[in-house]
Amino acid sequence: MSTIEKAMGKLAQQALAKEKPPESAVEDQQAMEANPPTGAAVKDKPVLQIDSAVLKRLGMLSDIRSRETRVLSDEYRGIKRKLLKNAFEPGLIPQNKRNLIMVTSANPGEGKTFTSINLALSLALEKDKTVLLIDSDVLKPTVSKTLGIGQHMGLMEYLLGQTDDVADVIYHTNIPNLRIMPAGMPHHLSNELLASEKMRALTEELNSRYSDRVVLFDSPPVLGVNETVVLSNFIGQAVVVVEQDKTKLAAVKSAVLQFSEELAIGYVMNKAVHGKTGTYGYGYGYGYGYEEERSA
Repeated sequence: MSTIEKAMGKLAQQALAKEKPPESAVEDQQAMEANPPTGAAVKDKPVLQIDSAVLKRLGMLSDIRSRETRVLSDEYRGIKRKLLKNAFEPGLIPQNKRNLIMVTSANPGEGKTFTSINLALSLALEKDKTVLLIDSDVLKPTVSKTLGIGQHMGLMEYLLGQTDDVADVIYHTNIPNLRIMPAGMPHHLSNELLASEKMRALTEELNSRYSDRVVLFDSPPVLGVNETVVLSNFIGQAVVVVEQDKTKLAAVKSAVLQFSEELAIGYVMNKAVHGKTGTYGYGYGYGYGYEEERSA
C-alpha cells in the first residue's frame, strides 16, 4: 500500500469516528427514550373523552336528544346568558376578574359539581367562546370522577411547581370548546397553595391569556372550608347553588358574607332527587346581586 493510500485510509477512519456518536451518548439517548423527562411526558397529554351516555345517565346535558335534555338546555341558557353578559361587557366587575366564575354552595351535597359541569357544557356550545372548567375542590375533587375521565396532573401540581407551564395541566376534550384542568393530587397545604401569589398570578394569566374564554372553578362548599373564601378574592363572579327545601337561608347568608366584597353573586335554586339509577332531577331559578344588596 502506498503512502497516499495509507493517508487516505486514516482520513476515512477519522471522518467515520466523527460521525459516530460516543457510546455514552448512545446510552443516554436510549435511557431518555425508555424514561422520558416529566416535561416531555406532559407535552403528550391525552384528549379527555367525555361519554354522552354517561352524561345522559347522570341527567346532564348531552347530545343525546330527549325532552329532559331540551328542558335542561333551556334552563342553562338562561343562566349562562347572565354570566356571559357580566364576563364580556363593561360593568361593576373589575375587568381582570369578570370572566372568572366560581361555582359553590353553602353546604356539601347541594349540586355544585352538577351545576359546574352543566354550565361548562352549555358554555361550550357558544360559537365564539371557549370554556375552561377547573376542579378547584382540591380536598374532594369530583369533576374527573363524575365525568369518568381518569386522574391526571392538574392544579395542585402546577401550584407546587412540578410544571412551570399552565398549558401542561389544561386538557382538551372531545367536546369542542371545552377544556378541563383537573384538581391533581390532594395536598396538605392546599389552603396555603390556593392563597399563594402563584395562584393569584394563575388567575390573572387565565383572565388575560384568551379574551374569549370563560373560566369556571368548581369550588368546595363555603361553610367550614377556608379554601373557597380564599379563592373568592381572585374571582369576579360566584354562582351559589342552593338546594330547595333543604338549605337554610341563614346558611346561605353566612356563606356569602365571607366572600370578597367585589364578588358579584348569583344563585341557582335546585332540588335534587336521588333515585336507584343515580340520576338527578333539578329545577332552577337564577338571581343576581352585588355586595351592596347582600344585607337586604
